[in-house]
Amino acid sequence: MAHTCRGTIPLATAHIEVGDTCHLVLTSGGRSYHLKATSEGECQKWVSALQQAKANATLLMHHSDDSGDEVPVPQEDRTLTQGVLKTLASKLDDLSTCNELIGKHGAALQRSLSELEDLRGSTDSTDKVKAVNERATLFRITSNAMINACRDFVDVAESHSRRWQKALQHEREQRHHLEETIEQLAKQHNSLERAWRENPTSYTDVQDSQLTCPVLAAVGVERSQEGDASDENDEAEFFDAMEDSPAFITVTATGNIEHKRSGSNQSMMSGGVPNDWTHNENDTSGTNHMQLRRTRRSRIPDKPNYSLNLWSIMKNCIGKDLSKIPMPVNFNEPLSMLQRLTEDLEYSELLDRAARCDSSLEQMCLVAAFSVSSYSTTVHRTAKPFNPLLGETYELDRLDEYGYRSICEQVSHHPPAAAHHVTSQRGWTLWQHITIDSKFRGKYISVVPLGNIHLQFHSSGNHYVWSKVTSTVHNIIVGKLWIDQSGDIDIVNTTTKDTCRLKFSPYSYFSREVPRKVTGVVEDREGTAHYILSGTWDDKMESAKIVDSSQGCGGSEGKQKTVYQTLPPKLLWKKYPLPENAENMHFFSSLALTLNEPEEGVAPTDSRLRPDQRLMEAGLWDEANSQKQRLEERQRLERKRREAQANQALEEGQDIEGYQPLWFEKRTEDTGDNIYIYKGGYWEAKERQDWSQCPQIF
Repeated sequence: MAHTCRGTIPLATAHIEVGDTCHLVLTSGGRSYHLKATSEGECQKWVSALQQAKANATLLMHHSDDSGDEVPVPQEDRTLTQGVLKTLASKLDDLSTCNELIGKHGAALQRSLSELEDLRGSTDSTDKVKAVNERATLFRITSNAMINACRDFVDVAESHSRRWQKALQHEREQRHHLEETIEQLAKQHNSLERAWRENPTSYTDVQDSQLTCPVLAAVGVERSQEGDASDENDEAEFFDAMEDSPAFITVTATGNIEHKRSGSNQSMMSGGVPNDWTHNENDTSGTNHMQLRRTRRSRIPDKPNYSLNLWSIMKNCIGKDLSKIPMPVNFNEPLSMLQRLTEDLEYSELLDRAARCDSSLEQMCLVAAFSVSSYSTTVHRTAKPFNPLLGETYELDRLDEYGYRSICEQVSHHPPAAAHHVTSQRGWTLWQHITIDSKFRGKYISVVPLGNIHLQFHSSGNHYVWSKVTSTVHNIIVGKLWIDQSGDIDIVNTTTKDTCRLKFSPYSYFSREVPRKVTGVVEDREGTAHYILSGTWDDKMESAKIVDSSQGCGGSEGKQKTVYQTLPPKLLWKKYPLPENAENMHFFSSLALTLNEPEEGVAPTDSRLRPDQRLMEAGLWDEANSQKQRLEERQRLERKRREAQANQALEEGQDIEGYQPLWFEKRTEDTGDNIYIYKGGYWEAKERQDWSQCPQIF
């Protein structure tokens, strides 16, 4: 193809990887195609065909990279244009050569036919020969016309090339100006948030004045609706506005949601304050958040400005597991993966609210918002957390502030796997066993968390299960690093069989949709939709109750649409603003700043006591790299010692027992999957301060 379109992979830059069991992976940019052949022979044929197609595509195509890398300079554009014109001229020469051959053969054919006409004097033969002669003449005339058309095309391309270059340069300048404007608006937005945090009373006064002025409140709602309408898809169905009419939402069969609002938004108060479903007199999430900042530390040392080329380290690691690549702390953040898992609890008040819900469907909406909120802290966090050592633990006791306490343990090193258990006094328990599969693909790093997250509410017994989506870090070679979340999250209430599918839309430079968009539909066990969820994973999530549905006209690619008529949306979750000076503190949130804060009485295997991580947080990166090498070498020696013991036991015919975690034990689920479950004992050992079972890993 001479151009790219949605759903395609440019073979010229594609990476072809052959796996086991006849499995192929085609990767280019942020898109991967997984192919599976029926036999080894067929697999080899596909590999050969794809490699040949890649070679042809490299010669015929000039790949345009739209993944966010730096744009080429105008000199390179001129070179590219000249190359295209030379290619066209070369093709024209080939066509001219073919035309000469056609002319020669046509002339020879005409001479032969003339001789044949002289030899055969019958009327029928003469007519047939004349007809063939006329066709040959027309064929030669057509060939000449084709050559002339190609020559005209080259002339037009040469005459317009300068105009194209000027237009391209203008677009570049406009894009640069737009980026500067957006950056300036972002800085102003941060300044306003900080001003609000420093003096929230003035905001409250303004909000109260809006509540007493219906006209002002209505204007605010109408303006927000106009802003939302500007982001709609061209395929959206528009309805005439009616007084007091609910919103309209269009959902395609694939789950893409288009939200159309009409009429007044009566359930939203001015200033964007929602009426929640549940009784929220006891909901002190905002107070707890401020209390956390008052009682815990609110800053860490600024990140040093050390320059190091990531590509120089990772260029020889393409296709390898990221956890097996030794990397300096320069690319880390001063938190371990166990602490990053614990950071998912930043918006635990969503689960507190869900525990008080009487409706399982409303509860599902809050659980879905909680699953999305765990990604809100990752939008600027492109640094890699520390890989925990085998047996490393991390506890977070927030009984006083939030009513929960959490314990994590690294249960496997290769592949890296962690087990996590959280118990809340506010009516819920969460546990998960996550294995991280991370691969470096040359231009980007993909991180795929494998495993399920389980959540159970004590009063209703509702048990929810879901998994995480794929995280991708782009621009490893050149450009500014940026992270994207993509994929689907299927949340299932195994008790009531209610379901919710959340779709994380991957970023596309050419898409007109809101970046980082998340959409979803909540359905009961019969498959009837009850709520529409929409928002972004870095800002907020809203829900809208469905009151009616109907079949709409077909959308793009023949997909049938279902039009849902909903009530106005309600705010489920809103991201907390980042602390002041967060850009110099690894973009940590208020909770993340406290995760590595030293505490007394924790286990000797706790991540807070890890020396390389502590030194990095203090800004002593050279010393941290030395400690990191020491810990990794010690872990390698310990692994070799266990392998030697296992080999010796095997030779002696004894039973081989692998590594056993201290606080978690392996169990088999009903699905046949193995999962590590908390077996108890940690908090009792902490109360006694009896850590005699803990290994010395640091």
